[in-house]
Order: sequence, then structure tokens, then C-alpha cells
Amino acid sequence: MPLDIPSSIYWPNTVEEALAIQQELRKEVIIADQIGEVRYVAGVDVGFEQEGTVTRAAVAVLTFPGLQVVETFLAKQTTRFPYVPGLLSFREIPALLEALSNLKTTPDLILCDGHGTAHPRRMGIACHLGVLLDCPTIGVGKSLLVGRHAKVGLQRGDYEPLVHQGETIGAVLRTRTNFNPLYISGGHKVSLQTAIDYVLRCTTKYRLPETTRAAHNLASNMK
Repeated sequence: MPLDIPSSIYWPNTVEEALAIQQELRKEVIIADQIGEVRYVAGVDVGFEQEGTVTRAAVAVLTFPGLQVVETFLAKQTTRFPYVPGLLSFREIPALLEALSNLKTTPDLILCDGHGTAHPRRMGIACHLGVLLDCPTIGVGKSLLVGRHAKVGLQRGDYEPLVHQGETIGAVLRTRTNFNPLYISGGHKVSLQTAIDYVLRCTTKYRLPETTRAAHNLASNMK
């Protein structure tokens, strides 16, 4: 069954509108597991060209648990929202939806290069995309956006809770021994513990999950 891509979405023109949309959409985020059998996992990533005026959105679909790339697609659109920390989903998702709409293989789970609930308003790109698609998503951030955490052990699989305003919003996970950790959070229909499990199962000999690596290579390739 293909992804249910919304046919009509209102995209904001101002920061105030975007903030209001986030506050409404956060009510629809499901942080409990509602995920069935996972046969295909997808990674999504976004790059920019022409001084940020053009968005390059990449999606890569891999088998699971084999992690073999079976399909990729790259969409290019005129960038429609400025760079504002905490509101990057409005800049990136329009082109991502175009890329996802062209897939012939339907992913059962999407790993986003960015945050889910590990966000000031608990509405990172993984939450936003998951709600729009009604699809299980996970946020895999490379850098800290918000929150505090204890020192993480150095071994693969070590993690510490990421806490903001007294709430656990994600986890700081070591995916490769002695390498910098990643910031993991549920996006939609995936609990934090399940998110950690899938990220580790999608990560082989590198720091980043294979889903992220495949999408990033496509989004960043300017040739």
C-alpha cells in the first residue's frame, strides 16, 4: 500500500504561522508504538544548492533487516521557507513529500535526518513528517538541539536520556564505539525504546544508520 501523501497542505509564510501550525500538529503526535512488520526502512535527507534557493530532497529505501538499497529518488524544488532553527521542517518537507510520492516501494518506517520529539515544541521534522503521512518515523539528529544529558558511555549501544524541562524527550545514543553519539527520538507511532532499537539495527560499521548514509549521499551529491 503506497504512502498516503496529502494532496493539499497549507505552507506558512511567516514564523508566527509556522509556530501556530506546530502547536496544532503536536496534538496529533503518537509517542506509543503503532508499528507493524518492518520489511522496508527509508532514510530521508535534504541538501541545498544555489545559495539555499533550491532544495534537494532525497529518499532511500532499504530492505530490513538486510539493509540493501532497493530504491532511491531525488526531488528538487524552489525553497519556500527561510532557515529558522526549530522550523526546518517547513523548509524541507515540501520537497521530501515530492520525493516520497515517487516511490514504488512503500517503507514501513522512515528514519529522518533530524529530530522528532527532541525539539523545543516536541515537533521536529520526524514528528511533522510522520503526522502528515500517518507513518512511523524516527528522528536521528547529529547534533543537540535542546535538552541536557549525562555523560554517555563509550561503547556501542550505550545511551543516556535526553531531558528538557523535566521531560525525557529522547536519548543520546552511541552507535559506534568511541565515536560521537547521535540524538535519537521518536517521531510518530514509535516509542523511544523502539526508536533506539531500530537505529542500532540500521547501523552497521559507521556512526550513521545505513538509511541516513544512503539518503545523505544522494542529497549531497551535486553531480
